[in-house]
Amino acid sequence: MSENDLHDGHGQDQGTAHGHGQGHGHGHGHGDAHGEGEGHGHGKGAGHHHDHTHLDWAELAPLLTAQAETASPLYTEAAAWLAALAPASRVRRVLDFGSGPGVVTALLAEAFPEAEVVAVDATPELLALAQERAEARGLGDRVTTLRAELPADFDALGTADLIWASHSLHHIGDQQAALTSFAKVLNPGGIIALAEGGLPARHLPWNAGVGRPGLEARIDAAAADWFGEMRASLPDAKEEIDDWNALLTGAGLTPSGTRSFLSDVPAPLPAEVRGQIVAHYERQRGGLVESLAADDRAALDRLLDPADPLSLHRRPDLFLLTARTVHTARKDG
Repeated sequence: MSENDLHDGHGQDQGTAHGHGQGHGHGHGHGDAHGEGEGHGHGKGAGHHHDHTHLDWAELAPLLTAQAETASPLYTEAAAWLAALAPASRVRRVLDFGSGPGVVTALLAEAFPEAEVVAVDATPELLALAQERAEARGLGDRVTTLRAELPADFDALGTADLIWASHSLHHIGDQQAALTSFAKVLNPGGIIALAEGGLPARHLPWNAGVGRPGLEARIDAAAADWFGEMRASLPDAKEEIDDWNALLTGAGLTPSGTRSFLSDVPAPLPAEVRGQIVAHYERQRGGLVESLAADDRAALDRLLDPADPLSLHRRPDLFLLTARTVHTARKDG
């Protein structure tokens, strides 16, 4: 249920200048949104990442919020599935790790009406938005916020019956160690849900009439390279196979199911969704400029030119289609 997801070709947030995993220094991203990527990459790791991987999450708040709201049907469906795996009557405390502006935090509070839901993020401005959203939806008595930098602040999390981490774990260098720490936080019988992977967002037909066909696939490839650099630059980075069931098992948990959820907004798009896509490509153009061929940069310039009849601003065939995959595991006992 990530707010932005600002994702790259791995279904991870991509966004050079915007992504949305947060990790200020220790990388924990807010993967709430839906898979567009702002720029490319989203780990927030101010202080530990190379300059081109630093993202200003407070500045990105409006886009993160808009993307998460567009993807709310996807996250609502995922929350209902989690409520079936972890009966609401037994869930008293939920942690939304990498909560961003709290769109998914509120959905979790609605899906688990007897639980306290804690928005965990490293960005104070985003936590303030999460609290405001909860109060506006009448959930303020059950939603709280916690500023934390992981992995350093695992001890500050307290225990939980459900942990939701959307496109945020991959902003921690040692993912296996992080999952082991999460397992310690879970109460016996508790569940962790990781939204990692899925399908990159699609917005254009293969032949969009601008530049060579297949532009989005080449952008995905460039974003995948950026993601690899981002992962390698994290503190204590370990190169691991993204076999989430194996990693969850390695943390002493028992896998309890994996599902993918679709976000499908067909053409013609509402103006607000079109605006999100334009913002996404503006970020891509700025963040991946050195990785794209000259003709692809020229194609992006045309797509971003409001005067061009085939631009993102004007074309009638623009759409949004993506999928988010959620992996779950239970703590026995």
